[in-house]
Amino acid sequence: MTYLTSVLIMGGIATALGVMLVLLDHYLANYGECSIKINEDIDFTVVGGGSLSSYLIGNRIFIPSACGGRATCGFCKVIILEGGGPVLPTERPFLTKREILNNVRLACQVKVKFDVRAIIPEEYLSVQEFKAIITEIHPLTYDTKEIILKLEEPREILFKPGQYIQFRVPGTAEYRAYSIASTPSQRDTIKLVVRLVPGGFCSTYIHRFLRVGDVVSFTGPYGEFTLREDSGRDIVCVAGGCGIAPFTSIIRHLFETGTTRNVIFFFGAQTKSDLYYTEEFQRLTEEHGNFKFIVALSAPGRGDKWTGEVGLIHQVLDKYIDSGKDMEAYLCGPPAMIDATIRVLASKGVRKEDILFDKF
Repeated sequence: MTYLTSVLIMGGIATALGVMLVLLDHYLANYGECSIKINEDIDFTVVGGGSLSSYLIGNRIFIPSACGGRATCGFCKVIILEGGGPVLPTERPFLTKREILNNVRLACQVKVKFDVRAIIPEEYLSVQEFKAIITEIHPLTYDTKEIILKLEEPREILFKPGQYIQFRVPGTAEYRAYSIASTPSQRDTIKLVVRLVPGGFCSTYIHRFLRVGDVVSFTGPYGEFTLREDSGRDIVCVAGGCGIAPFTSIIRHLFETGTTRNVIFFFGAQTKSDLYYTEEFQRLTEEHGNFKFIVALSAPGRGDKWTGEVGLIHQVLDKYIDSGKDMEAYLCGPPAMIDATIRVLASKGVRKEDILFDKF
């Protein structure tokens, strides 16, 4: 009885504290109406207390955010001119010293308590929200699926090869970024490549619950990892794992538009079971004399009967590229792969400004 009484008393105290905190938040953290001005020409009023990113979404301004506002992706960078408060510890890992000096912040971590003036890249103002229907789902490997989305509203999307969209998990405010694997010529369709990430909220939903016929939404397009169509330089592309997705858009687009540039594509995976789209790229090598496709496995299994290149993809790249002085490079994959590949390309003479990459 004494134990039960103690539990009830502690429970009552906890409940009272919870109610008190709610009341304090309501009365003491009531910031009233706050003005948010974006790029000096967009102005709206909100009831303060939420994050800047939530108010932007509420006013259909879709800036990148792949983590649902938890400060784990660092995508939602904006410049705060007024009203942002001090930089929080949660932001610092994603901001350089120069960015902090230039008032760059993570919009998801800026709590609107006062009037706010902010600057965001102009291209974000043209980002739209799309509704689409899932028309096809294809397994590519044991942990990777191809998803085809048919646009319903709006019915077309304009994007550049290499850009990405943010897929929204239905019924939530959670978004995740996925590269567009289709070409810009397919304006009414988006193709995504989604690998199942252990514990991943969005990828688990897509792999376990998404069905043909489902209606979903996404925002986009985003990203500066885009093809420089007018440079005229030879191109080297390097992908690791599901980093192949943007190259299905970039490389298809190049040959759809009749490029005369030399293109060499390196694709790295661990085992043969991790490979996909290889037949399509091998077919392109047969159709176009200016395209070369090289696949490497870093840990082929005994049953793979692999006769191709073996090793990490940056090591294989080092074997094939003698001079990169007249090249530009596009890289997509894990950070360690990107960093190692950049070092190899720099040693071959590829200029820093001619190396574009997307880490994930």
